[in-house]
Amino acid sequence: MMLDGHPATDADREQVVRLIGRQPMGEFQVVVRDADGEPMVLRNAPLLADGTPMPTLYWLVGSDAVAAVGRLEAGGGVDAAEREVGLEVIDEIHARYAALRDALVPPSHDGHRPSGGVGGTRRGVKCLHAHYAHHLAGGDDAVGAWVHARLAMAGE
Repeated sequence: MMLDGHPATDADREQVVRLIGRQPMGEFQVVVRDADGEPMVLRNAPLLADGTPMPTLYWLVGSDAVAAVGRLEAGGGVDAAEREVGLEVIDEIHARYAALRDALVPPSHDGHRPSGGVGGTRRGVKCLHAHYAHHLAGGDDAVGAWVHARLAMAGE
């Protein structure tokens, strides 16, 4: 895995379209790539071109990682992560994530702003994929670290 962070190239855009099955709605950077150089985590702009808020700052798109985290979620991972990490710690993760995302909103923006924390969530865990993406991108995310540990134990 490699941290990147450079503006998306045409090749990145083509790969992301293939990975997510559609055109991304907003601007993004590839911030983590897998061992083969394929985009794994995107950092989205906090606003779409029309000013619509984008609450998901970090987005997991790597096909193998998305599938592995999906299996973890299907096996009750969201509830287990909430229980094992704890809501107070998760609240702190959401606050840090929101502050990071909100700092990227241009000061001149006077429309609606993104809200919530990881994936737009206000309390608890909504999506292990979003927490794992945040963790892989270097974020202090105990839920993402929990996901990473579970995937390692499963050999994924």
